[in-house]
Formats: sequence, C-alpha cells, structure tokens
Amino acid sequence: MYETIGFLELNSIAKGVEAADAILKAAETELLFARAGCPGKYYILFTGEVAAVKSSLEAGAAIGADHTIDSCVIPRVHPQVIAAINSAVTPLPTNAVGVMEFFSVTAAVYASDAAVKAADVDLMDVRLGTGIGGKSFVVLTGEVAAVKASIDAGVNCKNAEGMVVSEVVIPNPRPEIFDALM
Repeated sequence: MYETIGFLELNSIAKGVEAADAILKAAETELLFARAGCPGKYYILFTGEVAAVKSSLEAGAAIGADHTIDSCVIPRVHPQVIAAINSAVTPLPTNAVGVMEFFSVTAAVYASDAAVKAADVDLMDVRLGTGIGGKSFVVLTGEVAAVKASIDAGVNCKNAEGMVVSEVVIPNPRPEIFDALM
C-alpha cells in the first residue's frame, strides 16, 4: 500500500528523465511511473515514506529548476487514487457519474484524493495530461448525493484553486457513457 505519493510535472522531457533519476537516488522511494505527456511535458509519480518522498521531490525539483511546473506530496493518499491513475477501473452498477476537468495535472491528483475521501464513491479514472493537451480529468461513480459531495470536495480543495475547467454530475447515465469513458 502506498502511504505517501510525490508528483513532479516538468515542461522538459530531457530534464524530466534526469529529475526522475535524481528522485530515485535521493532517498528510498519507488517509481510508480515516469512518462512524457502533452504538450511536451514529463510526469513523475513515486511513493515512499513521507520524509523520503519530500526529500526526493526536492532533489527532482532542483534538477528541473526552471522546467518545474508543479509538484505535490500527498501523505495518506487514498489507494483508489493510484489504481485510477495507473489504469481505468471498470465501474460497478451506479446511479451517477461525475467528471472533474483541470488545467493542471497536479490539481487532478489533489482533487481525486479529496473527492474519494469526502464520500463513498469509486474512482474510475484519473487521466493525467497524455493526449489531451496537458489537461487532466477525474471520473468517479456512486450514488448521486455521494458523487455531488465528492465533486464539490475535489473542485474546492485548496490545491485545485484556479485550475478547474469544468465539473459535472450525471444522474442515471446511459451505459454507453461508461463504455465511452473506458
């Protein structure tokens, strides 16, 4: 289980690769992914103990220097966040689907954690900037009231301020909507 995650977003692929190496060398952390995204960004997600993640993030950000766009450390991250980032999760039968869209990848990570902790929902997908012009979005499912509460918590979390593009809650979505989201 992942206790703490660190996330670093850079606007240089070459510096991103170098920063990922520095992150892994700085402290005892495990790389969850490091990959290029749109438009020419590089994303690094890693895990470990809180102090190790903070130390590694500092090392990566120092290498990234002026190429660092954003970063975050989330202690006690909800396990659904990692599962939804790594691959879309097939939803259970549900009464509602919610979508939060952001200009920032980091805002989506923070918002997805806040949303899943706010109410009894299931994260279906946390899409981080690849193939969508550097934007990101979060898809979650559950009962209508829970989805509304989660979306509200996500878009209003401190670290998503000013980064929200749009959000929606769709009661009783048609099954084809889930197919389109997968």
